Amino acid sequence: MRRCLACHQTYYDQPGWRSVFMLEEPSHFCSMCEEQLTPIKGTRCDLCSRSMNELPIHYIVENVCLDCYRWEQHPELLLEKNHSVYEYNDFLKDLISTFKFRGDAAMGIFFAEKVKNEYKNHFSSYVPLAMPLSDQRLLGRGFNQSRLLMQGWTSCPEWLIRKEGEKQSKKSRKQRIHEVSHTPFSLKEHANVVGQQIVLIDDVYTTGTTVRQAARVLLNHGALKVASLTIAR
Repeated sequence: MRRCLACHQTYYDQPGWRSVFMLEEPSHFCSMCEEQLTPIKGTRCDLCSRSMNELPIHYIVENVCLDCYRWEQHPELLLEKNHSVYEYNDFLKDLISTFKFRGDAAMGIFFAEKVKNEYKNHFSSYVPLAMPLSDQRLLGRGFNQSRLLMQGWTSCPEWLIRKEGEKQSKKSRKQRIHEVSHTPFSLKEHANVVGQQIVLIDDVYTTGTTVRQAARVLLNHGALKVASLTIAR
């Protein structure tokens, strides 16, 4: 018997040969909650993982969504690509909020396992790098949720510094995009990123502004490629 991470009700795992022989990870959610997690499937934007199955045709340019097409018009702000696991629906928004702002350890283990699998499948030759928090925000929250996503499967260098600023979640989409050139990130004095392929680990990709701000700093200091890996798109 297990307790669902989302609704906290007890449930039994569905029996099957894959679970008996430990060929798959045990479930962390009851069946009703599991159905509310929506993995990104079908055709994705080549650059940001956005599902294009139900995207209007005028929001698609070749193999990318219109947002990414616009980003590509600014070569200095390019991110190699973003890969996300789930679509950011209301259910996942609540789960990430619980993990991010209440430090739910069990939720962290679940998400870390998902991120680990996607890293192995898509970025195994890249150096994983957690998106940093400012000192003030880290003190208030007590932990960096991006580092928790790497807990138990990898360690990462601390190459980036982030200064305090207004939360991205409080800004409109237009404000985020227009502020991309005013990066809150800088590189630590002894960090050497020259020639490195780096994947930034974070919880949610929204407009892509934050990861591009960080990528710009890394690329300007000699990184070869910068991509991002997130729980949700």
